[in-house]
Amino acid sequence: MHKYSTQNVCCPHCGHSIRIPLDASAGSQDFYDDCTICCNPIHLTMEVDELHKTINLFVDADDEQIF
Repeated sequence: MHKYSTQNVCCPHCGHSIRIPLDASAGSQDFYDDCTICCNPIHLTMEVDELHKTINLFVDADDEQIF
């Protein structure tokens, strides 16, 4: 499996498509990146599956409130 790649994702706030660099060498990760257009934070969860040699990337706005 390639340890470094990039992925196009849509900003959950404004819908703009941005390119996100991914580094799978450290395994699964939970991180934030800012949209280059609206500057809002984008919550990214990357799950590395070594067995199936896949990377799953989940994108959300992280602005949901739990009551």
